[in-house]
Amino acid sequence: MQKLPLEGIRVLDFSRVLAGPWASMSLADLGAEVWKVEHIRGGDDTRAWSVPSHKGVSTYYLCANRGKQSLALDLKTPEGLAIARDLAAKADVIVENFRAGTMERLGLGYDALREINPGLIFCSISGYGQTGPERERPGYDFIMQAESGLMAVTGPEGGPPSRLGVAFTDVVAGMHATQGILAALYQRRDTGQGQHLDVALLDSTLNLLINLGTGYLNAGVEPGRYGNAHPSVVPYQLLDTADGQFALAVGNDRMFRDFCNKVIGRPDMATDPDYATAAARARNRPALLAQIGEVMLTQSSAHWLAACRAADVPAGPVKSVAEALSAPSVTERGVIRTLSHPHLGDLRVIGPAQGLAAQHEADRVVKAPPMLGEDSADLLQRVLGLSPERIEALARAGVVGIWQPPAGGAL
Repeated sequence: MQKLPLEGIRVLDFSRVLAGPWASMSLADLGAEVWKVEHIRGGDDTRAWSVPSHKGVSTYYLCANRGKQSLALDLKTPEGLAIARDLAAKADVIVENFRAGTMERLGLGYDALREINPGLIFCSISGYGQTGPERERPGYDFIMQAESGLMAVTGPEGGPPSRLGVAFTDVVAGMHATQGILAALYQRRDTGQGQHLDVALLDSTLNLLINLGTGYLNAGVEPGRYGNAHPSVVPYQLLDTADGQFALAVGNDRMFRDFCNKVIGRPDMATDPDYATAAARARNRPALLAQIGEVMLTQSSAHWLAACRAADVPAGPVKSVAEALSAPSVTERGVIRTLSHPHLGDLRVIGPAQGLAAQHEADRVVKAPPMLGEDSADLLQRVLGLSPERIEALARAGVVGIWQPPAGGAL
């Protein structure tokens, strides 16, 4: 079996909800050993977000915590803090997403921990960063979508701003955090030194403005809302047909010519100076879409999809989540993985997308998202060398929590 690139790397994860857990799960997907420290009472916030749930366990929690080991710990006790510091001394990476200053107040900030572990890579993920006038504000995806400008450009033309249907700003921040951690690990091979990474949801979300951001910064153009359309590329949107809708993405002038000549049978439009170039099509959007729209209504979605595919013009149906997750490409490529959970039985998840062949080896066992405190005893004994008697005493004192299946087997 091939080794994953981060095997041997140890990650101490103090994060919860989504941005931090997504980063630490990504590191686990790449082979790292991840120790997830959770509050002894309740654990990760998402454990309580139980609509929907799978056998009583929040599916939101399940989406971002595979490959980890759960340690339930009370950081408000001296013994709990001592355990956290001892784990930090043995870790390669720390991920945390408390409000700025929280780890310092606990005595677990980067400056304190690098004294005992100079090679430690300490990644802080927060709403507005570790510096600046808003550093202490909490960071939530919905607020980030609103404050970043993304909500202002999302939604129907002439209608209200809208959010994307998932918390994508958290996921992108988690991806940026993972990139930074991987780069810092690479640099540490030469320097032997760790560093403090300051990842802000706001910074990550502003990066999602891409062409709209540079358009405003350099051309002074304040973008508006185009619904499902593209501000620069036309036609690039949903189109109504005789029996429904489909998505069309005519990305360049060659595609437009093929669309006119081979799909809709309008070679006159392909050579019309009002439509022949991308800039002309953007300037004459309403007239162009009116003509295309009339033609689209004459045939079914299936007809147009087949015609576009034959002409190599990008187009696709608007699928439900159920349809998307059961598509032939998803099945053939093994995107959906089944994990064996010791308490929940088989658990289906969307697998990692980094593209490493080693991640998809048939015999590779991936640890299912743990129950709260499921790995407490093992971690304390294996990593810190605590005796079973000492661990039991810590559990009795309420310093650590150890998962116990409910009587009768019901969760």
